[in-house]
Amino acid sequence: MCRVHFVVRKPVSKPRSGCPVCVSLERFGDRWSLLIIRDMMVRGYRTFREFQNAGEGIATNVLASRLRKLTNEGIITAEPATLDGRSIHYRLTPKGIALAPVMLELLIWAARHEESAAPCGFVEQMEKNRQGVLNETYRRWKERDTTPLIPPFPSPTKTQARRKAR
Repeated sequence: MCRVHFVVRKPVSKPRSGCPVCVSLERFGDRWSLLIIRDMMVRGYRTFREFQNAGEGIATNVLASRLRKLTNEGIITAEPATLDGRSIHYRLTPKGIALAPVMLELLIWAARHEESAAPCGFVEQMEKNRQGVLNETYRRWKERDTTPLIPPFPSPTKTQARRKAR
């Protein structure tokens, strides 16, 4: 027997102002939402467990809340898994995948201006080939290819501790 999942969409809250940046931040502007979007977009994560084990230490109640919010905002969708209808797979919607250029620029900006664990050569390649990276991101999304585009980076504090130990 097939189970049908209904998603009850809450009304979208009114923005505090008409500024497009303000509207954007109200829809997806907290760190957990952006990390969930990143994990779906470039790491191929689809399940609650994958998001929970991504390495940032998100609490289960926060993760559930953000997944609900992103679904209500139309940025992601929840659908029954193909092989096991009891589990849920999350997927970016066209509205969600449209954030790919924003996510790429955030990655490049942080790697250039803040301490991070992203290898310099990796970031330089992404900078030189922005359109190629975006094209591959879109292809993977369209084809439901869950092969990671970008590997997880070690946390900077762990990287610093390893350097000091040497």
